[in-house]
Amino acid sequence: MSEEPVPPHLLPLATRAPGKCILFGEHAVVHGRPELLLAIDAETQLTVRPAKRSTLNGIPLDSARNPYAMRAMEALWSGQSPIAITSTSRLPRASGLGSSAAFVAALGAALGAATGGIDRPRLAAAAFRIEREAQGVGSPGDTSAAVGGGYLSLNGTGGTIAWKLKEGDRRWTVRRHPDPEWVWIVADSGIHHRTGDAVRAVGARLAAPDGAELLDRFERVALSGMKALGAEDRTAVGRLLDENQELLRIVGVSHPRLETLLDAARPEIEGGKLTGAGAGGCVVVLPKPGREMAALRSLTRAGANAFAVRGSRTGAALLGELDPQGN
Repeated sequence: MSEEPVPPHLLPLATRAPGKCILFGEHAVVHGRPELLLAIDAETQLTVRPAKRSTLNGIPLDSARNPYAMRAMEALWSGQSPIAITSTSRLPRASGLGSSAAFVAALGAALGAATGGIDRPRLAAAAFRIEREAQGVGSPGDTSAAVGGGYLSLNGTGGTIAWKLKEGDRRWTVRRHPDPEWVWIVADSGIHHRTGDAVRAVGARLAAPDGAELLDRFERVALSGMKALGAEDRTAVGRLLDENQELLRIVGVSHPRLETLLDAARPEIEGGKLTGAGAGGCVVVLPKPGREMAALRSLTRAGANAFAVRGSRTGAALLGELDPQGN
């Protein structure tokens, strides 16, 4: 990297980006089918400062240890002087809440702000490429949610178009949907997983003779879920969450621990499902009206780290400039 100093009026910077829950369509979206995501008000925050050597939380950057940071630096900071990145997050890693996407979006927002400003469609495209290269598989859903905030769909219906993305011959239209301002409960099972492994395993399962039929069912549930969300029909959304979970069982990415958590919350919720790649990670449930605390208690008693979330008001954003002492 160049040893030329970063202009002092550009750094240090602080940014944030939200995590996400997938409400409908995970795995099927990799095969071009619709997906509905909720960017949640649990965030990753970063500060970026000039430094003599590029580091993440005080440790020198390394391609094997920090693939997301390294690819972001190569894509968005090539030729610039070294920086020190400090990251704090409310998002558990490898749990289906988009921790890597939030990190990439927050870092991309910081580097973009330092080199000309934050352009959301451009940041969404860059964040997807960075995460895709680091993971080797995936769709732009997680990174789009981290960049855009709120309720977003890929290749869905309704809402308003936010941006469009492409990779080779694949195309995605990202739409923004109204926020009904519901409270959701997320419960972390504590079982970590590797997204790439789960995506590849589902890809193999969908290559079976009934794969096309399963994808059609995923699509029907996702599109129906978008319609029900737009109508603010909690009962229908809950029923469709349960249908989506059954499909995820069929393709083999549920887990006995996740099923135990969903069963524990059942009396208090409209419906629920795993969120993310599966094979561990988190479940997300929609409580019945007024039963939010009861659902939270049920999941906590079942041994999960459970917490309430709402839709994030904003996606990746600049918190404001810090002075060199961090004040």
